Amino acid sequence: MHSFQYQNGRLVCENVDLETLAHEHGTPLYVYSSATILDHYRRLDAAMETLPHQICYAVKANSNLAVLALLAKEGSGFDIVSGGELFRVLKAGGAAAKCTFAGVGKTTEEIEYGLREGIYSFNVESEAELLRINEIAQRLNLRAPVAIRVNPNVEAGTHKYISTGKSDNKFGIDIERVRDVYAAAANLPHLHLRGVQMHIGSQITKSGPFAAAVTKMLPLVADLQREHGIEFFSIGGGLGIVYHDSIGAGQEAWWKQEESPAITIEEYAQSVVPLLKNLPVKILFEPGRLIVGNAGVLLTAVQFVKQGASKKFVIVDAGMNDLIRPALYQGYHEVVPLRQPEDAITERIDLVGPVCESGDFFAQDRDVAQLGQGELVALMSAGAYGFAMASNYNSRPRPAEIMITGDAAKVVRRRESLDEIIAGESIS
Repeated sequence: MHSFQYQNGRLVCENVDLETLAHEHGTPLYVYSSATILDHYRRLDAAMETLPHQICYAVKANSNLAVLALLAKEGSGFDIVSGGELFRVLKAGGAAAKCTFAGVGKTTEEIEYGLREGIYSFNVESEAELLRINEIAQRLNLRAPVAIRVNPNVEAGTHKYISTGKSDNKFGIDIERVRDVYAAAANLPHLHLRGVQMHIGSQITKSGPFAAAVTKMLPLVADLQREHGIEFFSIGGGLGIVYHDSIGAGQEAWWKQEESPAITIEEYAQSVVPLLKNLPVKILFEPGRLIVGNAGVLLTAVQFVKQGASKKFVIVDAGMNDLIRPALYQGYHEVVPLRQPEDAITERIDLVGPVCESGDFFAQDRDVAQLGQGELVALMSAGAYGFAMASNYNSRPRPAEIMITGDAAKVVRRRESLDEIIAGESIS
């Protein structure tokens, strides 16, 4: 599942001691395992080998150039949602011809950029967007490849902020209207109807919603292929990862939490591949969190331990600006000391950061190993939507990022300086 484990009482990533990294580079500090990223990509690729397919990694999950370059060398395509993400993919050596461009609010400039670079397809979210793309393609004397994003109205069983496949979400076009929209788009001369796409949400931990959505889409895909000659069907991403018990899986230990219900890559494949195997189109997968989520951790140092009237607070130097998932999604991250505890003694605490918000926390009323001032801990499973959503709130520099390969540790983004935070500003 990942390459983080205790060796001789110290937490390591692959063959690199994390405490040593924290002392060398400071905290907060993001650390990624290249072996874990490649393992997850290759397992998904192998699980789908009986289908004509292409994996398009969702850049929004973690857009560091080193992560993108690693995947580009494996042959990955990319699911992008902005012109900036396309720019990153190209700088990392990725191919625009393997990029699908999603998002409900693509600007004229972004559409022009995608067309000039030769992206594989725009995943179109509205009829107004189809008209805009056609107009821009006409002006550039091009035909724009498009796929309409279908909203299959399937309940994904995930947090409301990351559910995208219901009729009350802002994404896509309702499945009942899609055939009419394709018929209208076929009359726009500067569009090439290349495919059809869906994505029902993120951090989905059961196979049922995927199977239900694919099953609902099958008649539509067959009709669109016959009537418009579409080349691909993208079933999106969204497969959940293990957040609970990511270190101690299968062991009875002090960090033991409830078992995560997340299905494996292989179980996911077993639920969808039989449904897709007879379609005469290429199948696209757009995973993000699945590839990088368990491949990263955020290291942080305890600054103070504070006993309040009703609870104990352990205050660390990472904040919600560094990792916002707990505040935004009520996301769970394991709290793992870099030195393995010698006993099973735990205490109930709130693990909080220094940001001036009551929502600045990583764990609330959580039983964790006893922690003292100066101790180092890892917030596990922070490789997805960690640094990618980081900010300079409270004028805090964003952390450095480290990529581990075997026994080598490379700085793939240096820590921001205070001067860099204000570099684009002026007084007058």
